[in-house]
Amino acid sequence: MANFMIRIELSGSPTWQDYENLHKAMKRAGFSRLITGSDGIVYHLPHAQYSRTTNLPVSDVRDQAQAAAMSVWSSIQTLTTEGSSAWIGLRQATPAEVTAA
Repeated sequence: MANFMIRIELSGSPTWQDYENLHKAMKRAGFSRLITGSDGIVYHLPHAQYSRTTNLPVSDVRDQAQAAAMSVWSSIQTLTTEGSSAWIGLRQATPAEVTAA
């Protein structure tokens, strides 16, 4: 299984609600706004950043993210990367937030 990071930006003048709609669409498509560290602690990703672990090739993950985002906004920018991640300063998710995800 490969780990992917996906960044989506809604071009133009999106509102907070537009991004909330994006988050819901991405969740329905199998993307998460959380990431789990090697220590088992779960963290929130930065705004409009998503993760996914799958056997799909990077181009398929990109296309699925693009389709989910395009279902809520017509002009987007998408960046999808494959591999390991390292971070500093991400906010730890509460157990309730992990359950809700």
